[in-house]
Amino acid sequence: MTRTNRKVAVVLAATALLGAAGGGVGVSQAASVTAGGPAPSACRPANHLGKIAEAPASSGHRHYRVTLTAPRGYDPCTLSGSPTEVRFSNHGVESGITAGHYGGQRTAVTFGPGHPVYFDIQVPSSGRATSADEASFTLRAPDGEIPGTSVAEGRFKVTAGTLIGPVQRGA
Repeated sequence: MTRTNRKVAVVLAATALLGAAGGGVGVSQAASVTAGGPAPSACRPANHLGKIAEAPASSGHRHYRVTLTAPRGYDPCTLSGSPTEVRFSNHGVESGITAGHYGGQRTAVTFGPGHPVYFDIQVPSSGRATSADEASFTLRAPDGEIPGTSVAEGRFKVTAGTLIGPVQRGA
């Protein structure tokens, strides 16, 4: 056996052992991506980052911008409408405040590396505000919800009557 053939045999044997030990999924996904196969979707909750920052206020409302970004290595995807199942928490304790939505729910936007998106948290200025440092939510695609719960972090306040705007292009 030549030296090159032995190296190939060793690599194949190691791959087989990893597969038998439960490591095969990661190996095959990595091989698929490096071999030019499809990359994982940026819309999956584990594949993007969320940051919450204060935005300019409007008449009677405070606004917070939730920006989602995806690092390189993920495939772009399409989002639309306002996130659903939105929950707010502070230091791991849920606020109990539920959020509605506003705005057009049918506009589709591309999300992925180099294509950040954002949505608005609109909070009435009246009412007793509750501090929060995290929002969890389910993103929507044109044909339904994307499985899993996404998370964004940042300091903000919510109250009864809080609304979530639709996902839009930009940061």
